[in-house]
Amino acid sequence: MAEALIRKADRPGDLGWVLMAHGEIYAAEYGWGPSFETLVARIVAEYAADHDPELEAGWIAELDGERVGCIFCVRCEEEGSAKLRILLVHPDGRGHGLGGRLVDTCVEFARAAGYKRMVLWTNDPLVAARKIYLARGFKLTAEEPHDLFGADLLSQTYELDLS
Repeated sequence: MAEALIRKADRPGDLGWVLMAHGEIYAAEYGWGPSFETLVARIVAEYAADHDPELEAGWIAELDGERVGCIFCVRCEEEGSAKLRILLVHPDGRGHGLGGRLVDTCVEFARAAGYKRMVLWTNDPLVAARKIYLARGFKLTAEEPHDLFGADLLSQTYELDLS
């Protein structure tokens, strides 16, 4: 049986892997172009440059010592709110429950950090992620069509009450 674990994203190469994996996987599976990779690069760079470890964190999922997933919790502009960002499970890591474990880790951290609400932004083709969010009590609060990544998409905002 494979050994699966969730750990802090604090090792050399972790942030680079997050960016590379997003770029490669979303291009291969959804045909999303460079603008998506640019968005992920911005999120990772902002986290790397200026995050408060008491209020923000990132995690890597590993399977048999190899990186296969990630998630980040960052401060939201709105007081008392956290943002769940860039959840990903590599195809090599799927089927082991790592997506749910990553979301649970992120939500638990946000609660412990004192956040009252967690928000996330996603897109309609990401069905597996949406199932994970809904199973944990996230509620859909907004939808809007867009073509940011070279595809016609429906962006979705979800919220979770953490109190």
